[in-house]
Amino acid sequence: MRPALAILAVLAACSPRSYALRNVADALASSDQGGAFARDDDPELVGEAVPFGLKTMEQLADSLPDHVGLRLGMARGFTQYAYGWVQLPADALAEKDLARAKEEQGRAARLYLRARGYGLDGLKMSRGIKIDELRGPEQGRTAALARLTKEDVPLLYWTLASWGAAISVRKQDLDLVGDVPAVAAMLDRALALNEPYGEGALHEFALQIDPARPEGTTAEKQRAHFERARELQKGKKISALVAFAEAVAGPGQDKKLFESLLKEALDFDVDAPAARDYRLANVLARRRAGFLLAHESDILSD
Repeated sequence: MRPALAILAVLAACSPRSYALRNVADALASSDQGGAFARDDDPELVGEAVPFGLKTMEQLADSLPDHVGLRLGMARGFTQYAYGWVQLPADALAEKDLARAKEEQGRAARLYLRARGYGLDGLKMSRGIKIDELRGPEQGRTAALARLTKEDVPLLYWTLASWGAAISVRKQDLDLVGDVPAVAAMLDRALALNEPYGEGALHEFALQIDPARPEGTTAEKQRAHFERARELQKGKKISALVAFAEAVAGPGQDKKLFESLLKEALDFDVDAPAARDYRLANVLARRRAGFLLAHESDILSD
């Protein structure tokens, strides 16, 4: 490129419009678990507001094709929205309107895959990692994941979380289920880089994905993930209680443990000062706990 053209390119990249768009994108993408939404106790109010923010980020992404933080924000946002405001209501709807519930579960899967797509875009932008490498032979997958560093863990987590969630919703999609080794390898890399990330988020996800690994898992490993998640959450969150009940105690037909975990979650004070920054997540977790207890007879076979 000629010197004059190079200068013009730099000036264009630093134009007032581009600068303003990047500032907005940075602001939208920077918030993770915290903020006014996370402290809210009204999921319906938040659920009505979130889509506008997500579509705003998508519009910004069209103008900022190289903004990695924006891809992280979209991967995180679409995953959270799909779970809290599409999948959970769909599960509750199933006993009243099965056909409609299946439609909504399909919508949740599509949103998870959209989130995964944005996460994969971010990994490709930042580290040159392609989906074919993650889905391919183990040697190539390992080499690709080795390019990641600790600072990549948030993007890595929301990519693997959305991917895993899509698999859990579309269990009949054999091509998607075949991606379990890729998701498991991403989780292992995230744990190696930043094991405490998200105050136990990686360990919670392990409770759900490890039983699906080709090599399986053990009760001891599952218990270790649960105890470590609880340790990292320091009494601020109850999601690990619900995750362990749903992923381990229920399938294991341990009625006593299943009930005790869920009742502990239901008794949790979401307004406790220490838990203030996680109020919304805890409200949703309590709702899930109530749903699971109400459907205990469908889960346990005694």
